[in-house]
Amino acid sequence: MRAKITYIVTAAVLVFYFVLVGSRGLMLIRHGTPVTVTFGIAVLILPVIGVWFLWKNTQFVRRANALAAELDAEGGLPVDELARTPSGRIDRDSADAVFTKRREETEDAPGDWRTWFRLAVAYQDARDTPRARKAMQRAIALHKSTPSAPSSQAAPSSPSGA
Repeated sequence: MRAKITYIVTAAVLVFYFVLVGSRGLMLIRHGTPVTVTFGIAVLILPVIGVWFLWKNTQFVRRANALAAELDAEGGLPVDELARTPSGRIDRDSADAVFTKRREETEDAPGDWRTWFRLAVAYQDARDTPRARKAMQRAIALHKSTPSAPSSQAAPSSPSGA
């Protein structure tokens, strides 16, 4: 819940910033000289890129959360079996061991979005965010391309988890 509140607050601050920057760009365009119009158009490009980026990230988070909810309903969410330091951080060796297991599961069933989802979680636990994001994007793409038949897809991933 804390992450969701942080995301909403950050998005709200960004939207406020986009409005502020956009209004400055419009003021420059209204001034009417060639230089200010050029600068105004350049300034307006920044909020457009920012809004696009925020929209794409929000879509990604919503799709990943939908996959997590579906996997949870199937009982297939990865169990937190990681050792932790006294401060609560994930032990690197433990994360590496779980990652190896998740990678093998994904190699055994490369077309199953569930294994890619669990691999993304393992990457995140190993603090490899770029690869975690790519694995989650792969899981989302596979989920979109496969017909929703949980019973036929759940069978291949369960033997590899044993």
